[in-house]
Amino acid sequence: MKVLLVYAHPVSESFVAAMRDAALKGLAQAGHEIRLVDLYAENFEPRLSRQERLDYEDETKNTAQVRKHIDDLEWAEGLVFVFPTWWYGLPAILKGWFDRTFAPGIAFHMADAGKVIRPALTNIRLLVGITSCGSPWWFAKYVGEPHRRIIMRGIRALCARRCKTVWMAIFNMDSASAEARTRYLRKIETRMAGLR
Repeated sequence: MKVLLVYAHPVSESFVAAMRDAALKGLAQAGHEIRLVDLYAENFEPRLSRQERLDYEDETKNTAQVRKHIDDLEWAEGLVFVFPTWWYGLPAILKGWFDRTFAPGIAFHMADAGKVIRPALTNIRLLVGITSCGSPWWFAKYVGEPHRRIIMRGIRALCARRCKTVWMAIFNMDSASAEARTRYLRKIETRMAGLR
């Protein structure tokens, strides 16, 4: 499978970087063809510009500024997102990546009046979210896990009808022991190695 891994963390020696490496290792073990997008390393601009917003619904213009990312989305059969949970949600750079690349004609087709949008990412048959959370699991559930809903419901709705989903999270990151972190990294690698 062709897998696009989108990584969002500014610190190269972070635990989230170790999560990324575990995911890459597992995906490689499974024999997947992988492309890595490191949003911070490439200094991705998350803000939708004025012109991009004006061109947003024009499918002949709305991909001009992010063509490489659109090419990656169109190439992929699987999407893996590795990121920290900050303030119960996605890092701004990842949310901005969605804002700028998941445009009409790319991620979805605009709806006629009174109808819902139609999915356009039908090439995506695997969707994975891998994150770390400082809060305990019960508090993440209490606030409704907005980051999980965006990916597992919102993005999932734009993918292939039988798209498989995987969600992985480590909670209490601020106080997690070295053993708990190591177990989580092994779990990521094993789970990614088992994806077909």
